[in-house]
Amino acid sequence: MNLLFVASDPMEFRGLLAHATAVREAQSSELKKPVMARWSRLAKLGSDEVLFVADGAGPDRAAAATDAGVKSFDAQAIISTGFCGALSPELGIADLVSATSIEASDHTYMCAMCDRPPSLSPARSVPHPGAIRSIPYIAQTAEQKRNLAANGAIAVEMEAAGIAARAESYGLPLYCIRAVTDLAGETLANDFNKALRLDGQFDTILILKGSLLHPLVRLPELFRLRKRCMRAAHVLGDFFAYSRI
Repeated sequence: MNLLFVASDPMEFRGLLAHATAVREAQSSELKKPVMARWSRLAKLGSDEVLFVADGAGPDRAAAATDAGVKSFDAQAIISTGFCGALSPELGIADLVSATSIEASDHTYMCAMCDRPPSLSPARSVPHPGAIRSIPYIAQTAEQKRNLAANGAIAVEMEAAGIAARAESYGLPLYCIRAVTDLAGETLANDFNKALRLDGQFDTILILKGSLLHPLVRLPELFRLRKRCMRAAHVLGDFFAYSRI
């Protein structure tokens, strides 16, 4: 099966790439046309042919990444993946969420669900099913997360609505599997929204300068978040390696 994976940043694919084989930058002869995105790789994941694409944070960049992938690759399904924030207090760091639906501001998109083979070890993470709220900014505070959870969503992220809209237009099934990197009751000390550029990339220099204004709180948070992201990426990779679309 040909699978198109879309995330905001290559870091979110790190666990997947550890399980993939024949990972390569695609040659023009392997695709219908070059992938017009910031980062992409072709690979095999089990018996599936996969294209990984990352083109920045937010729904517009995610929609563009999806378009780039579909125009270059004969995808049979699209997978929105990467990190998310918990809205449900039951979710812990690196817990997986499998979206039953994507809740945007003006539309709800239904999602397909991955199969979990019987051989999957109980020690491996099993996703929590539920609605995911997709917004164009980072939910910074615990209060914002409580408000976003009011309609029953269990997690929040920034790209799935853009990917879902394009999957719907192409008539392709959509899967959305995310891993938690911040908890429902947490408020982020660093202002990541202020550092998000128009190209969907985070201005790391601006983040570091801001963290130095309150180094005892903001610098430890940056190190903590990076560690969580590494763990979340690893859990995502294990899940996709042992599950089937």
